[in-house]
Amino acid sequence: MTNLPAYERDPRLRELDVEVLATGDEGGRAWVRLSDTVLYPEGGGQPADRGWLGEVPVEDVQRRDGDVRHYLAGPVSPGPARLRLDWARRFDHMQQHTAQHLLSALAADRFGWETTSFHLGPATCDVELGVAALPAAVLAQLEEAIAAAVREALPVSTRRVPENALASLAVRSRGLPAGHVGDVRLVEIAGLDLNTCGGTHLASTAEIECVKLLGSEPMRGGTRLQWVAGGRVRTRLAAHEARTESLRRTLEAADDELVAVAAARIAQLRDAERLRRRLDERLADAEVARLLAAAPTGAFVDAHFDDADGSFLQRVSSGFAAGPGTALALLTAQTGDAAFFALAAQGGATVDLKALGVRAAAALAGRGGGSGRLYQGKAGSLAGRAALVEELAGLQRA
Repeated sequence: MTNLPAYERDPRLRELDVEVLATGDEGGRAWVRLSDTVLYPEGGGQPADRGWLGEVPVEDVQRRDGDVRHYLAGPVSPGPARLRLDWARRFDHMQQHTAQHLLSALAADRFGWETTSFHLGPATCDVELGVAALPAAVLAQLEEAIAAAVREALPVSTRRVPENALASLAVRSRGLPAGHVGDVRLVEIAGLDLNTCGGTHLASTAEIECVKLLGSEPMRGGTRLQWVAGGRVRTRLAAHEARTESLRRTLEAADDELVAVAAARIAQLRDAERLRRRLDERLADAEVARLLAAAPTGAFVDAHFDDADGSFLQRVSSGFAAGPGTALALLTAQTGDAAFFALAAQGGATVDLKALGVRAAAALAGRGGGSGRLYQGKAGSLAGRAALVEELAGLQRA
């Protein structure tokens, strides 16, 4: 028991004088082995702690071959040093991990849903439960049960027992780590849960503050349930309030009107978009008529359209190519930073359109493709357009 690391002896210890016993490099990352540590190494679904060795940031902590390696932002020398813990990160992890024990115990005891996995993410946490679906009403019951246990301020404690003692204890466990030897660490929520776990936890369920279940989705035959606890609830609520305030100002509506007003605005935008597309189609058809009228037999035609996209250009080029003559057209368009080009050959034109298209794409620093009487694509630049027009007009005259 005396050989336990400091993070297990006292999970609230934030600083520690240590000795740098060994140093090394792993894949370009400097690492050290210390005489003791207040930093928890990743494991059991809980991410590694962060901190500082002297003034050098500790970026990761991992178990390696029975030791704990601290990966640093830069190398340090062997000898004495001061190790400091990023306490805000640690306390957040303690809140989330203790909340997971509470959630999993209640899900199993009250509803019969066993936890099959746990993930503590940077913004939200999730557990996978052995249940096919979680209706909203049932989730509300689970959330209320969790809240009641938080209000009870149940003590949370840890202890180690010999592995052969587990059979006589009502211990929940998803199994010990591969290769585990020696005593087993237990985390207990008084009167509610006894679980094998090596992570860091709070001293009371009251320190969890609150738990908010966010939603669920099917996962591997069970259900993944997402949630946040403690300070993350307050952070999330503050972000929601800030967004709501922005929406109130933007939509000029009260909270209870936001969804309806936003839906109405979206419907208006969709109507406007449909009208815009119809007008674009009419304009494209008018441009086709204009180009056909200006294209005598065997002519070369070029046209450029500002504030037009690829779909507009495709409609114009398709309409031109459907003409009965022998004309060839180079059509370009640009909207914002995006530029487009198309080569369209009428039915009677005797040109190798694919070869001309490849030359046009190269001249416009773009790429494209086509078949039949159309070759179209995106242009990287229209700076070479004038020279391309001159080249194509010369070929058509020849």
